[in-house]
Amino acid sequence: MQEGGVWDRDIQGLKNIGPKRVLLLKRMGISTVGELLYYFPRDYHDRSRTRPAAACGSGERATVRGVVVGGEEKRPRRGLTVTRLFIDDGAGRTVAVWYNQPFIRRQLPVGTPVLVTGRVRRYGGEVQVQVSDYEAGDPDEPVSAGRIVPIYPLTEGISQRLVRSLVKSALDRWGERLEEFIPGDMLSRYVLPEIGPALRAVHCPDSFPELKMARRRFIFEEFLIHQTVISLIRKKVRARPKAHAYPENSLLEKIFLDRLPFRLTPGQSRAWGEISRDLQSPYPMNRLLQGDVGSGKTVVCALAMLKAAGAGLQAALMAPTEILADQHRKNIAGYFDPMGIRVELFTGGMKKKDREALIEKIKSGEARVVVGTHALIQEDVKFKNLALVIIDEQHRFGVRQRAAVRQKGPNPDVLVMTATPIPRTMAMTLYGDLDASVIKGVPPGRKPVETVVCPRSQAGLVYGEIKKEVSRGRQAYVVCPMVEESEKTDLQAAAELREYLAGGPLAGCRVELLHGRMGAGDKERIMSGFREGLIDVLVSTTVVEVGVDVPNATVMAVVDAHRFGLAQLHQLRGRVGRGGHSARCYLISDAGGGTAASSRLEAIRTISDGFELAEKDLELRGPGELFGSRQWGEMPYRIADPVRDQGALKAAAEEARRLVEGDPGLMKPGNRMLAREIHVRFGGFNFLPVG
Repeated sequence: MQEGGVWDRDIQGLKNIGPKRVLLLKRMGISTVGELLYYFPRDYHDRSRTRPAAACGSGERATVRGVVVGGEEKRPRRGLTVTRLFIDDGAGRTVAVWYNQPFIRRQLPVGTPVLVTGRVRRYGGEVQVQVSDYEAGDPDEPVSAGRIVPIYPLTEGISQRLVRSLVKSALDRWGERLEEFIPGDMLSRYVLPEIGPALRAVHCPDSFPELKMARRRFIFEEFLIHQTVISLIRKKVRARPKAHAYPENSLLEKIFLDRLPFRLTPGQSRAWGEISRDLQSPYPMNRLLQGDVGSGKTVVCALAMLKAAGAGLQAALMAPTEILADQHRKNIAGYFDPMGIRVELFTGGMKKKDREALIEKIKSGEARVVVGTHALIQEDVKFKNLALVIIDEQHRFGVRQRAAVRQKGPNPDVLVMTATPIPRTMAMTLYGDLDASVIKGVPPGRKPVETVVCPRSQAGLVYGEIKKEVSRGRQAYVVCPMVEESEKTDLQAAAELREYLAGGPLAGCRVELLHGRMGAGDKERIMSGFREGLIDVLVSTTVVEVGVDVPNATVMAVVDAHRFGLAQLHQLRGRVGRGGHSARCYLISDAGGGTAASSRLEAIRTISDGFELAEKDLELRGPGELFGSRQWGEMPYRIADPVRDQGALKAAAEEARRLVEGDPGLMKPGNRMLAREIHVRFGGFNFLPVG
């Protein structure tokens, strides 16, 4: 097939795809034939054996083969239509039942051979099948019954039958024409089927052993492609010398350290030593800095930015939210202002006039230290001599964003920071292109936060404790619950909670609301008021989760804590106790004992180390939920699971490393198809050739 192949073929080329279905399929992430073929089932039902309904137990799921011999339609109440078809299944009459699908009688007239699947029920002397799936006619290759049937994730307006039919059409037309791209020696080494047969087996398996082999192939394939991209990036970044250099012994660094009101912890000193060595290297730094909540990463990142500013170069720090960007600017300015180094703030919420003026300063090089949001990587922001890029909380994004930000300068040094401890397996997957530094421990004087789990019936007592803390001159957070899509919005829930608290349990306290959809000016007003002690209690959505630093806050209540993940609860808990005072975090929840939610709450209550919690979170929830789906950024896996499939991940990572070391441009005949597949999957990013 031509370059791109099925990945370039629009889904509209398939039969039965009109404009409305195109939009619905796009909502499912299917725009091309390739995306359809790689839209893997979430489950499978074994419908390979058909039996007369009378031979099945009540409540049993069964597939029944027969011929339609009659039918009727009933309307027992307004808004409900019951369609009943009488089917001769060879052993008697079975009644197949559909609800609110009156078109069924037209689709399945008397005399039609049919396969129906559903729960068997007995009512009096009548045997019924409550139909969940059916297939008309007597096809040689049924798509919805009479075999092992795939179950796909769906959106409203798209049926299982339609997806199965579309996949079958795509397989029949293109399945055998797909060219294999995994090198043949790897297929042999790991006993993996080739792509065409594997695709057919994963969608239309003849047996469960065949399905298992096909899944093994695609799990390995996904890991191999991603790990090869990561290896290529590592190779590419380290193959090009950087154009800038820093003074080896900086007087500014000595002045900075002498002025600090504390000594760096051993963890901070070790991390700074590793970063400093990278900065002195002739090749760009590409490093991950992990540190638990409150471990002091900001000081280390300020030292790196000082190194750039002191050499007359530019440094940029990119944060995920305006609140966090503004806080970083304030903290770093506190270090740099006495040294005569101005720290600029660049966000999407700036006034046009201020934005244009700062863009000119960045372009001319006058702005040496810039802190901002992702507005920094917009096309019109051009740096004169960007030497250092620091990306905070980058677990929300992936290798593409790191590649994009590097393009803002001639091979800048890149430091990625996260306060979300990442399990080793996930770090290998998310950050395999980076070297890693870890800051263990917290600064002296920081006390652990006591964590208390209590039921909703005791929420009044919790709010009473908050009121006592406020009377002592301290401040508090109340984090409102995350709500389901079918309920009211997060914003509405937070607003109602604030009104309830201000007029009831916390009457007399200065209670304000903070949420992510506020304008930049309102967010700054609220946060400044809280930092300056003008607000006693901040009712907030999870916008306070990362980085918000108010040392006087000593107590937090998280409402419906069972709806949050362990990593998120740990981040929230880290917002209190930052000033050396004793602190407490109340987790209000009615999660029943023995549930996964109660296990999470017990873990956060008893474990204070973020890295240990991260491993526990991964064990309890799995990778897809660890950071939240919207933060999963560029995890390119449709079928692979980095935790469940650790063996395949390690094997693919080792194969990718060996492949790139031996053939940096993937130009050898056996590797060229893999290189082309990478270009197709990661279109627009020039990973090849390397060196």
